[in-house]
Amino acid sequence: MSEAAYVVVFPNEFSKNKISQLIINIKKILKAKNQEYVSVKRDDDVILVDANDPVFASSAINLLFGIDKIAISRQTKNNFDDIVSEITSVGGNLLLKNERFLIRVEGITKGFFAKDVELAATSSIIEKKANMEAKPGTDNDYDKMIYTYLTKKNAYISIFSDEGQGGIPYQSQNQKAICSVYDEISAISCYETIKQGFDSKIIVCYRKESELMSLAKVLNQIIPRLVKKEVEIEFFHTKVSGSGMGSYLLFLSCVFEIMATLAKESKIDHVSVALSPLMFSGKFIDETVKRIFQKGLIPVIPMSGLDSNLFGVAREIRLENSIPKIKRLISKRSNNSPKHSEKIVSDAIKSRQSIAITIGPNNVHDILDSLKH
Repeated sequence: MSEAAYVVVFPNEFSKNKISQLIINIKKILKAKNQEYVSVKRDDDVILVDANDPVFASSAINLLFGIDKIAISRQTKNNFDDIVSEITSVGGNLLLKNERFLIRVEGITKGFFAKDVELAATSSIIEKKANMEAKPGTDNDYDKMIYTYLTKKNAYISIFSDEGQGGIPYQSQNQKAICSVYDEISAISCYETIKQGFDSKIIVCYRKESELMSLAKVLNQIIPRLVKKEVEIEFFHTKVSGSGMGSYLLFLSCVFEIMATLAKESKIDHVSVALSPLMFSGKFIDETVKRIFQKGLIPVIPMSGLDSNLFGVAREIRLENSIPKIKRLISKRSNNSPKHSEKIVSDAIKSRQSIAITIGPNNVHDILDSLKH
């Protein structure tokens, strides 16, 4: 039996009708990350990736949305004896002395039940790996799970697995949206826009140059999700002074106006705004949405369904240290709905700097260095 390992990608429930787009994205991300592969193909409801380096390939693929989980697995034929033999082999290599193990088999069975395989493989491991003194566990008490998924022709026995990022495949909406990053909340909103399948154009609006370092670090967590080797980002110096809630809302109004202007210029129909009724007054949200509609554009509010999950998303994009700041922003509510300043918007657009970033380990420094020239 072959000792080769494959990357097995399990699309989530929302992506099972978008597998072709997910395959396209897998090929793109592997190319962007310089990961060589032999093939990326569908095997029933999973995607099989034959990569030169399965570990690095799985890490790259796990940047994508639309995935439930990813496993580095051994492949064998979907017949009873081969499956039991391969599970025994993999289990023997994975288990440590005295560990409790659980075997779980799912998928399409042919002439046998999944439970039959689980019981036979459990007995085989106990018998053939007696020196390990491994013991069968239960659903609620085990040290390691040996997971096997069956397609019509093949069986995949997992060596290592990792949870996916959820969402749906990037660009599966077949629609473009513009989003802006200007603080932690807007970063979460932009991340959610990408996660909802929009082909996203990212801009950055900042009030002071001292903000650029933190914004570059935030961008570094988002742009790898765009499934591109190179990303173009535009920066706008939006000169709104003050530190209170009124100043912040004025800044947001100006940012949304800048986004709408660029959307019309770029022939993008959707404007993604970082608003939620849990954080902003209904009046401010209603007037923002109304202004976007009046310009013939469609507002997208990706955070509308987020509550405490907001903090989970913050952790996903490594903003754990910013959670206290996010909580402070949430706690500041105001019924004011300031109109944007035409002069601030005009000056911001004149300040536009467009940079192209090749996605890699030095994104933060590349962004800051590009802005200095």
